[in-house]
Amino acid sequence: MTEPVAFPQDRTCPYHPPAAYDSLREERPLSRITLYDGRGVWVVTGHGAARELLADPRLSSDRTLPAFPATTERFEAARSRRIALLGVDDPEHHTQRRMLVPNFTLKRISALRPRIQETVDRLLDAMEEQGPPAELVSAFALPVPSMVICALLGVPYADHDFFEAQSRRLLRGPAPADTQEARDQLDAYFGALIDRKEKDPGDGLLDDLIREQLRAGAVDRTELISLATILLVAGHETTANMISLGTFALLRHPRRLAELRADPALMPAAVEELLRFLSIADGLLRVATEDIEVAGTTIRADEGVVFSTSVINRDTATFAEPDALDWHRSARHHVAFGFGVHQCLGQNLARAEMEIALLALFQRLPGLRLAAPVDDIPFKPGDTIQGMLELPVTW
Repeated sequence: MTEPVAFPQDRTCPYHPPAAYDSLREERPLSRITLYDGRGVWVVTGHGAARELLADPRLSSDRTLPAFPATTERFEAARSRRIALLGVDDPEHHTQRRMLVPNFTLKRISALRPRIQETVDRLLDAMEEQGPPAELVSAFALPVPSMVICALLGVPYADHDFFEAQSRRLLRGPAPADTQEARDQLDAYFGALIDRKEKDPGDGLLDDLIREQLRAGAVDRTELISLATILLVAGHETTANMISLGTFALLRHPRRLAELRADPALMPAAVEELLRFLSIADGLLRVATEDIEVAGTTIRADEGVVFSTSVINRDTATFAEPDALDWHRSARHHVAFGFGVHQCLGQNLARAEMEIALLALFQRLPGLRLAAPVDDIPFKPGDTIQGMLELPVTW
């Protein structure tokens, strides 16, 4: 084996894995990497091994465990605080997920599509009225999922500047103190919001949880605040990045974009391929609670495991010519949403938002193009969810 690769690293191109990960692609399905603090852990890069391990209950998501891997200093500083859904194992995880699943079924999300379309159309109306150029992240990519998740949860969108700023601090720091303070601010915000809703309930998911779970004692106040925080933060940050980065990737692949414009029925397949191709949540984390044998390798108890989704989703054994963007492949078995019991709860919502937003954007603005040189457009560093910091466009 070669010298362990440092992880995470910044991408050179916002939609391709870092060039330094090339050796990880060659050493599939498992190899070793080094984290920011020098700790060596396993990295999973093979598609088959990833699906096998992500479904294995001997890999824990509990980041409060002493041996749980931390990819950044700010993660290390905050991992003693329990996080609902993402940071707990069964049976606690199953109990939390069961409360929420009915609100994210395909049927329920399909019923939301007219509301999502209305949101998208309203934002595009505003862009057209203002006229070019525009900064697409702040004008469109971020407010679409932010408005939708607020409506779904029953969170006032009037507070979006506050919670979007705290979400940025939570996910990108830059210092550990920023992450901890952002979490404190969001905890206080949801604590106050729950107080108000207990006195004057609405019809959002958070209101339902207060009425059906909190009052019945199925969850306590701390757990409900954590659930609300993860739903709000994950519910807008990830999809906003997929819309902005997806738009950038499409503008950089004009032939593929022309296919979509000629045949909008390709959009669902295009969204699946973009999810695979972009892999914005690169670096799912676990720790082994027992020895695990996989692909001829033994992962020992208390060893950290990182799943590099950007590399897994480009496994040549599963995806032919994986570095190419191709709507005509079957990409549905990607692991952009994870796999197993922790597979993303909001994946149906994310797909619907991406399909509606991208289709409307390119139909309404057929002349859409970048308004700055490619090398001048900033994108996010490798230690957070991938996406565009800004996306200047014109039409």
